[in-house]
Amino acid sequence: MTLIPQSLLHTIPDLYETEDISDPICHVKLFLPSTQWTWYVTELSKEDYNLCFGYVIGLESELGYFSLEELEGLKSSLGISVERDESFQPTPLSVIKAQ
Repeated sequence: MTLIPQSLLHTIPDLYETEDISDPICHVKLFLPSTQWTWYVTELSKEDYNLCFGYVIGLESELGYFSLEELEGLKSSLGISVERDESFQPTPLSVIKAQ
């Protein structure tokens, strides 16, 4: 399973590229259906296309690192895997946080 298609991989900034930007863009939204868990990707390692940085909504909401490989292995209690919100449009982080 590939959570982020090739066509989007090159549009996401490399790790640390947006660290000086006060309101980075969330490029991809990943979520685990039937749970509150959601991951918004703001940066992606161009070295391995696995390690991401972004905004994570789960038990708490915070900025942090996460691995696409790990997310691909997650399943909800109903056996559902992490999915990409295909209708999501790149959105400033401040807008995501305000929702």
